[in-house]
Amino acid sequence: MSHQESLTVYLAAFVAELAHSGITDVVVSPGSRSTPMALVMAEHPDLNVHIHVDERSAAFFALGIAKVTNRPVAILCTSGTAAANYFPAIVEAHYARVPLLVLTADRPHELREIGAPQAIDQMHLYGHHVKWFAEMAPPEKSEEIIRYARTVGSRAIAIAANVPAGPVHLNFPFREPLIPLLDDNLFKITERPKGYVKVQNGDLTISEKAFGQIAERLKGKERGIIVCGNIADEQFASSVTRLSERLNFPILADPLSQLRSGKHETDNIIDTYDTFLRNEDAKFFLKPDVIIRFGAIPVSKALTIFIKENPNADHYIIDGGGGWRDPAVLSTDMIFCEETIFCDKLVSQLNDNSASGYLHDWQQLNALTKENMTRVEELTELSEGKLFYQLAEMLPEGATLFVGNSMPIRDLDSFFLNNEKNIKVMANRGANGIDGTVSTALGAALYSKSLYLVLGDLTFFHDLNGLVAAKKFHIDIHIILVNNNGGGIFSFLPQAGHPKHFELLFGTPLDIEFEHAVRMFNGQFTKIMDWNHLRIELEKSRVSKGINVYEVATNRDRNRDEHREFWQSVSQEISNFVKDERR
Repeated sequence: MSHQESLTVYLAAFVAELAHSGITDVVVSPGSRSTPMALVMAEHPDLNVHIHVDERSAAFFALGIAKVTNRPVAILCTSGTAAANYFPAIVEAHYARVPLLVLTADRPHELREIGAPQAIDQMHLYGHHVKWFAEMAPPEKSEEIIRYARTVGSRAIAIAANVPAGPVHLNFPFREPLIPLLDDNLFKITERPKGYVKVQNGDLTISEKAFGQIAERLKGKERGIIVCGNIADEQFASSVTRLSERLNFPILADPLSQLRSGKHETDNIIDTYDTFLRNEDAKFFLKPDVIIRFGAIPVSKALTIFIKENPNADHYIIDGGGGWRDPAVLSTDMIFCEETIFCDKLVSQLNDNSASGYLHDWQQLNALTKENMTRVEELTELSEGKLFYQLAEMLPEGATLFVGNSMPIRDLDSFFLNNEKNIKVMANRGANGIDGTVSTALGAALYSKSLYLVLGDLTFFHDLNGLVAAKKFHIDIHIILVNNNGGGIFSFLPQAGHPKHFELLFGTPLDIEFEHAVRMFNGQFTKIMDWNHLRIELEKSRVSKGINVYEVATNRDRNRDEHREFWQSVSQEISNFVKDERR
């Protein structure tokens, strides 16, 4: 039996199991050692193979596909530093709970640690950032090894998808020759007459008795809040709003919770807390006895501080992934239960709480803050806060809004308010970095109706080469580039109080004309002149194709001053309101 025959049958079995177990998208970066796997994948009729030459960008591209589809996506690269370039996206996938199947080709064992080219130590390369690692057996045609290849494939996908979802790494040592024997019978010889391995994943939940005990403890509680971070389940919005109505607790909805957009009930949803929780009078006035938290850690620092400043409250953290999302170490009840199930089961155990003045207080402060948002709306010059304030109105129904980190995600939190459009909001908040933002958004755009990416100039520059995927795969994307020529977020941090080296170390102006880079990828570039110009361009975007970049130039210092003036003016209004309520 030839080596090529063994290689072919082995890989055909593995790839067939990937497709059978739910993999539809594979992102491949070209390389020599990964040749046999890449060729077999390209032959499979049920796999969409996307070629991306930059492994760092490729992994983020796959991350975006997985985020928007909620299905595992496979990535394949050759040996050596190619695999190391996957690391940033794997870290993000780990902390953001995104399922990735990482397939790395490797030198065979006899070529390791002897100075062979493109041979690095790939064993446990990603450490604890993957849920499972396996060094694959060398290819054989024996029935036992074929069964092994299929089983590992099924197992790896199940582990990646099982909560909490995350990346899994399989390392394949391949000997030369690397060309498999491709013919029309490639996948027919891998069939198993007794069927395939099937892995059943279930949702985490708790007992009916435990639900009853929680319901009893919440009975009659008035001063409670529900905090919702990043949640992917589309059914969660209706379930948590029913829970809020039953308890008469306000919902503090992070922009990534998918609660600020849609047709669900919004009367109890508080969307301006990031502004009014900066006020000490408001925080004392709204002191809770119960905090129920779902999803990832909220974007808002003001909200995080508010939670931390209430250690005597009962803190319920509900996590369907069985993690430990409690950086303040304040949880009184860590509940490993799928979030929508928790809401539905608890509602069935609860009687309606009496009407709560506490809920009304939150609603009044929310309304008061919104009234003061007119100060943002009246800004005539291009402004970062006003941009996000108007986005819900400007974006089309059913759009996907992907937001970069640093200032954009924070302005989204502060100024993107409740609306009835079905706008899906996404971001890379696993590790909170700017790495791979363009590539992730393009992966998400592959399966989105219309995707709008809003990001800063440093974030755009950091992943410019990611635009090649849009050019190569004819992906439509609309990029609103907020260009304040540097790191705008640092203007809000203590570093700004030390001007001597601020621009050198933190402001980091790039002075780049991005139009030239965008044109290189056959994209359209528009420099926005004023608000009406932006409105017209975004209206045209509903039918435009390809890469479209709209540069909104702002001033970092003016932006910082506008934010602070707004917060100060609202804070005074809130303090006056709280004083009147206490009389």
